[in-house]
Amino acid sequence: MKTKNLLNYCVDRLFAIPLMLTVFSLLLFSCSENQNTNETENTPAAEENVENTAESEDKKVILFFGNSLTAGYGLEPEEAFPAVIQKKLDSLGLNYQVVNAGLSGETTASGNSRLEWVLERQSVDIFVLELGANDGLRGIATEETNRNLRAIINQVKEANPDTKIILAGMMVPPNMGGDYSARFQKLFPTIAEEEEVMLIPFLLQDVAGETELNQGDGIHPTAEGQEILANNVWQVLKKAIDEIPNS
Repeated sequence: MKTKNLLNYCVDRLFAIPLMLTVFSLLLFSCSENQNTNETENTPAAEENVENTAESEDKKVILFFGNSLTAGYGLEPEEAFPAVIQKKLDSLGLNYQVVNAGLSGETTASGNSRLEWVLERQSVDIFVLELGANDGLRGIATEETNRNLRAIINQVKEANPDTKIILAGMMVPPNMGGDYSARFQKLFPTIAEEEEVMLIPFLLQDVAGETELNQGDGIHPTAEGQEILANNVWQVLKKAIDEIPNS
């Protein structure tokens, strides 16, 4: 899909789901304190995932670097979408190990600061970057989000130029301001094109705003919702795997 089509897709989706994204954003602020509290609680788990995988058998590594959506907030570790991806890989006999480096409350700024520690301890064949939602829903300037996402991508490239990078797209609702919402939507396809990385158009496609697919806070997907996220990711991830020799 060409970048122009991706931009059109994002804009179309923005106007197709304004209500559910508005509900999603309003609920975010009601539990932002919970996310910040759990950031400290989840840090040891994220570190343990990286350390354990660094010492595991010789497999290609897919590292998911994100916030509470990746961490599987409120769920068992095996219910988060990276773990669902691992089951898919195993069922297909693909020699890959998933690393879940998701951290609740993460912004692009804190992720950019944390990344060096991760890359020093873990070689990565495919890097899935899922950050930006917290920036957008807190109204952080898109220039800052843009700068941080590009810095993260460049850190990964510098650590290993052969690493395949996938950027997970995100949207914010119109009530964040029409101009801000439009600029935020364009960030992800624009960065993907200019930095030459792969793009998941909208990670929360078919999940955002769907009551039965989200937990009681209205923000974080249920186990069923995480299955849908895994499918959204897989549509792009399988293409990256196909491009890697001896996969």
